[in-house]
Amino acid sequence: MDPQSVLFYVFSAILLVAAFRVITVSNPVHAALFLVLSFFQASGIWMLLEAEFLSITLVLVYVGAVMVLFLFVVMMLDIDIEAMRRGFWSNFPLAATVGSVIALELAAVLMGGFRLSRPAQPLITDTLTDVQYSNTQVLGISLYTDYLYPLELAAVILLVAIIAAIALTLRDRKDSKYQNPSDQVRVRSSDRLTIVKMQAVQPVADQVVVHEVPASGAEGQNKDSEPKK
Repeated sequence: MDPQSVLFYVFSAILLVAAFRVITVSNPVHAALFLVLSFFQASGIWMLLEAEFLSITLVLVYVGAVMVLFLFVVMMLDIDIEAMRRGFWSNFPLAATVGSVIALELAAVLMGGFRLSRPAQPLITDTLTDVQYSNTQVLGISLYTDYLYPLELAAVILLVAIIAAIALTLRDRKDSKYQNPSDQVRVRSSDRLTIVKMQAVQPVADQVVVHEVPASGAEGQNKDSEPKK
């Protein structure tokens, strides 16, 4: 077995384990990190297939941007894990059916690729000029000529999404506590400490204390004061 086949099986095994852990781990942050690991293994497989553009795009776009954003959102939200698990088994039959259909479709597509007698060529040869082009160059030329307007439209949509995400992040929430570093830097001692001038000794007002004698005690005194016969 050649080294390329060994790397393919290693990447595939790690990819399957990481993808399985994405849907079975209880912590959503760990699930996002396992998804990042899955993307890296898929990028390695694309690199073995000599699809350099797809491999680098998978790392830069999905791992470097999309998954970082997902991880940031998951860490900001207070997700109730117990509430999410309540309806798991009730929706399991539908999820198993959809998963089985997707697995059969993938198997039907991949079976045709396994029957290829020779590997795909990474270079494309122009029959007129007999010049070889890489797949990345051909994809870039097609993307920025034939699909220029859809590309610009997608860029505008992503820009609007970024502006909306920033606006939602910067809004003031009443149910969360946060610190403003700029206010902490500009703080002065007078803002934190208030000095109140007070007298060291307070005069005590003269009070007349009147002791009241209870009625029972007064009657006892009267009885004792009576002359004895």
